[in-house]
Amino acid sequence: MGYKAELVRTRSTWHVAFMSFVLASIPYGLATTLYYPLQGGGPAVVIWGWVVVSLIILCVAASLGEITSVYPTAGGVYYQTFMLAPAKIRRLSAYICGWCYVVGNITITLAVQFGTTLFYVACINVFTNAEGEEVWGAETYQIWLAFLAITLLCNAISAFGNRHLPLLDTFAVFWTFAGILAILITVLAVAKEGRRSAEYAFTHFEPTSGWPAGWSFMVGLLHAGYATSSTGMVISMCEEVQRPATQVPKAMVITILINTIGGLLFLVPLMFVLPDLAMLVQLAQPVPTILKSAVGSEGGAFALLVPIMVLGILCGTACTTAASRCTWAFARDGAIPGSKWWKVVNTKLDVPLNAMMLSMAIQIVLGAIYFGSPTAFNAFSGVGVISLTLSYAAPIAVSMLEGRAQVKGGKFFLGKFGWLCNVVALAWSALALPLFCMPALLPVTAETVNYAPAVLVGFVAIASAWYAVWGHRNYRGPPTESLGVQPVSRDGGVVPNSSAGPQQASDPSIKKD
Repeated sequence: MGYKAELVRTRSTWHVAFMSFVLASIPYGLATTLYYPLQGGGPAVVIWGWVVVSLIILCVAASLGEITSVYPTAGGVYYQTFMLAPAKIRRLSAYICGWCYVVGNITITLAVQFGTTLFYVACINVFTNAEGEEVWGAETYQIWLAFLAITLLCNAISAFGNRHLPLLDTFAVFWTFAGILAILITVLAVAKEGRRSAEYAFTHFEPTSGWPAGWSFMVGLLHAGYATSSTGMVISMCEEVQRPATQVPKAMVITILINTIGGLLFLVPLMFVLPDLAMLVQLAQPVPTILKSAVGSEGGAFALLVPIMVLGILCGTACTTAASRCTWAFARDGAIPGSKWWKVVNTKLDVPLNAMMLSMAIQIVLGAIYFGSPTAFNAFSGVGVISLTLSYAAPIAVSMLEGRAQVKGGKFFLGKFGWLCNVVALAWSALALPLFCMPALLPVTAETVNYAPAVLVGFVAIASAWYAVWGHRNYRGPPTESLGVQPVSRDGGVVPNSSAGPQQASDPSIKKD
């Protein structure tokens, strides 16, 4: 693909499939955001929101898999957008997509680390003192310090344990299903507070968000959108995977199917033992309370929460790894300020350590938003979902504009079904932008405002300023000489004496001197 191989291809088909599975980390991803669908309408939003979004994301995964089978690089959707876009908009479209991809990776990783922190606090507080009060009345600074510790831990595991990460991902798969089965069997068998009817578990709709019923259901989809947003993040691992053109697309699609089933096995039993809904929507993390109510024991509830708590660290490590790779890939094309530092690979650890540290530093700084609003997690997850969704849409959109001509030669070609998948993927992208910028509650207060638009605008401003100052003259996109595409010079002309292949004469992007 025009790059020098700097990372070692140690991951097999199963390894990349397992990593893709861990990036979503069902049931962890669903447990930490269950507040949103419960507030959006209750069981009906939880179950059917998950099914609907899973089907949509399956179309997104299939669409991206089709393109990845043609262009399997760590640059992921950024590189793919450059290669698929018409010549006149190639550089700009790739630049915008690349920034969305990097911002999405970093902020969704931040959301995972912060979600794990808040979940841990709720898990510890299943225990109460003699007065029935929570044992840890976590202050704001304590939560931020816990978030910092979890972030540092995940980065340390990713950096120093890189060679063992495939083994860790394999363990995570078996650990996940063991945990899901333990929760499913225990809560349904014990059910201390009784069981809800099937009608309630699958159809009860009681919005408490303040939004009109229909829009309340839609806002509740952040739950499923967050859990499935990692779909394309695994593409960043292409340069560490054996036969990525075939294995990565398969892993992406198969993982969505497995996650859909795993999600239902986790969510459905919880809806059958759901305590008072009005009480649950007052909680930032309702799952510990649901399990405590179901088993009637603090110790029993905590034991069931341990598998999810472990998954939080495993998911954070996987997201940290993926975020570092996409940041590194974008930096090596000079698209990030200070690229000469961020594109360096640490040969001893076999990881882009500098890019990993940049990603971590941004997460820590953004985490300080929590001091201003306890709903900061909503901003992190919202920006992550929006940015990743838009970055996934970019190569799909330009591929459709070109009549899907370039994907026909791929090893994962979808044929006519590809058009349907592409349309569904773009429709979801158009919905996600306004949807996840909305506050979860009405009326909006200083505590409930959604900071996602502000964070998103901040990143857009940085990207735009860098393009205006440096990018419009110096950024040329990925190296394409080996692919028969004439590189573009700083002034937009052809680079003289280039080594482009024999196809360059017919390439529409070539400009004549």
